[in-house]
Amino acid sequence: MIARWTRRLGSRNDDGMATVEYALVTVAAAAFAAVLIAIIKSPEVRSALASLVSGALGAG
Repeated sequence: MIARWTRRLGSRNDDGMATVEYALVTVAAAAFAAVLIAIIKSPEVRSALASLVSGALGAG
């Protein structure tokens, strides 16, 4: 009985799996980018980045 299940599972068609995986990774990357944009748009992070850049350029 286990051998029959193994044969049945081994013969599944996985042709579309790579496409689904790429789609999930793309959606996850877009969600991560949206979170990063929301963080960077906050006033605290903006001022920290501005002071970091001005300090690196020697203007501060």
